[in-house]
Formats: sequence, C-alpha cells, structure tokens
Amino acid sequence: MARISGVDVPRDKRIVIALTYIFGIGKTTSQKIVDASNVSRDKRVKDLTDDELVRIREEVSNWKTEGDLRREVSMNIKRLQEIGSYRGMRHRRGLPTRGQNTRNNARTRKGPARTVANKKK
Repeated sequence: MARISGVDVPRDKRIVIALTYIFGIGKTTSQKIVDASNVSRDKRVKDLTDDELVRIREEVSNWKTEGDLRREVSMNIKRLQEIGSYRGMRHRRGLPTRGQNTRNNARTRKGPARTVANKKK
C-alpha cells in the first residue's frame, strides 16, 4: 500500500479515486493534484513509480488534509459554541445546523427515536 499524508491508499484503485480516501480530498481536488503532478488519471496505485508517488505526496502537502483540517473544523465549531451563536447552540444540542426540518426527519443528527409519553393526542 502507498502511504500518502499518513493514510494507506488502496493499491488496486485508480489514483484519482484512491486519493479521495484522504480526509479533505474529494474527487475534484484529487483530479487537480494528479494533473499538477503529471501522472495519468487512469493509472492504478500499484503501477505508480516511486518518482510519481513523491510528486503526488509533494502536491498533496500543499493542501490542508487529515489532522490539520480536522483540527481547524473542530476549532471552528468550538468557536461558534463559545460565542453562543445559533449554529453553535445547534451543534451543542446535536441538531441540524443548516435549517433542516426536525419534526419528522433529522434522525442522523438526533440519533435513534426516543418515545415520549402522552405525545399522541
């Protein structure tokens, strides 16, 4: 397995898809990285030479990924909570932060349904 940015990327996948296993790199960013490092998009990870891997690693290091990005996101959420903003309160309560309806849906954020006594009247 090739190790890029502290992540073992899968060997049998194309390099464009394999790079998306790194937190903070999606398909579009992955394509930009591969193009900038002069590697074919159709090449599989196991077929890459050491020189190509080094160029890809250098290109990935220009992007904020993995630990640094996770830290930045968590600090942004913590800041919103500390200043008491609406979005910060929604984060603290585990509710959707972007205006979604919570009466019927939002089970991903709210967790499994907890039955409330005498709700049906």
